[in-house]
Amino acid sequence: MDSRIHGGYKCGYNMYPAENVPAMALTDFAIKSAVVKDKAYRLTDGAGLFLLVHPNGSKYWRLRYYYLGKEKLLALGVYPRLTLAEARKKALEARKILDDGNDPGEVKKQARLARLGEAQNTFGVMAVEWWEHKRGEWVDHHAERIIGYIRKDLLPALGDRPLAEIQPPELLAVIRKVEQRGALDVAARDLQFCTSIFRYAIQTGRAKFNPAAELAGALKSRKQQHRPSLKVADLPEFFIKLRESPSSIVTKFAIKLTILTFLRPGEIRTARWQDFDLEKREWRVPTSLMKMKTEHIVPLADQVLELLEELRPLTGRYPLLFPGDRNRHLPMSENTMNQCINRMGYQGMATPHGFRATASSVLNEKGFNRDAIERQLAHMERNKVRAAYTHHAEFLDERRRMMQWWADHVEKLETGNNVVSVSFGATQRSTQ
Repeated sequence: MDSRIHGGYKCGYNMYPAENVPAMALTDFAIKSAVVKDKAYRLTDGAGLFLLVHPNGSKYWRLRYYYLGKEKLLALGVYPRLTLAEARKKALEARKILDDGNDPGEVKKQARLARLGEAQNTFGVMAVEWWEHKRGEWVDHHAERIIGYIRKDLLPALGDRPLAEIQPPELLAVIRKVEQRGALDVAARDLQFCTSIFRYAIQTGRAKFNPAAELAGALKSRKQQHRPSLKVADLPEFFIKLRESPSSIVTKFAIKLTILTFLRPGEIRTARWQDFDLEKREWRVPTSLMKMKTEHIVPLADQVLELLEELRPLTGRYPLLFPGDRNRHLPMSENTMNQCINRMGYQGMATPHGFRATASSVLNEKGFNRDAIERQLAHMERNKVRAAYTHHAEFLDERRRMMQWWADHVEKLETGNNVVSVSFGATQRSTQ
């Protein structure tokens, strides 16, 4: 059967015009010898491929083809950057696309859009989008700390890099720069951020591969070291040395409040007078100062109220309970309590954070409700079902009894009075 139909060469739904069947193909000499005319004209190579010569002398490769009965032109490139041989190769590839029933012009357009999308899909854009998506799960100061790490450690090297081009070795080199400055924990955290960022990119269709997931085990790990903490039997001597310490009375009050409330040192340093309700005997630590998404309620024992009464004449005129020496509107240095404890002879033996472990150990031994203890420690419950339960059940009555018992126990240790062992077993646990 004659393959020519209506003056063209059949190719599925598409036809090449009969006049473009190769007859006298172009040569490099003919192209170079082409004269410039007043109007643009074509030098035909055949099968739809031609070179368009403009009055200014520029020469553009074009392919004329038919798709679904409509004539179309496909731009292939500029001569001499695209040679005659390369133009013929591109024209052949376009004809193969036609043979498959697709429009080569549309295929080229989609490929260009995909490349453009990849170029705009940079690590920096995705990192910020991921952070915006996740920040609602974090308290404000934690969210700001995360974006701070990303801006400092990751964006300078990766910010403008397309996600699709980032491979494990490149990412590892960036993370190892953090590792090399001795910040092993920060390096591990940065890798976690990268893993989450690429996972989010895959989930949203902007990436197909997670290079960070391939780096498990590639970083140095710091040997786990638990913060030094005193045993409860060591507290009487500790209090004697604390009284004799040359440190300021405000620093001593800070350490004492840390022991009585077993909050984190950072939460003690940033404690604000406005967050205390002495009538309700509560200290409500705002979320902005916590690692949690809800405010933390600290029931105030009698001994804490007495401490606050002694402290108020010293710092009550400032917003903070424990202001810094140089700027009274900023908290005391994070090293102030540690330095005091070290000068007392407890370096490597005790830290302000360690008193949380001391209190937790004693309270668990005495049979207080585990959930009440964890809630008072403001620990983040990893089990979501249990977290929902413990958050709903604040255990406030149990915690008030527990905090008063702990303060009484600490006072007896400090003053040298006999400590009466009391067990708070299951029969006395809160039923909230």
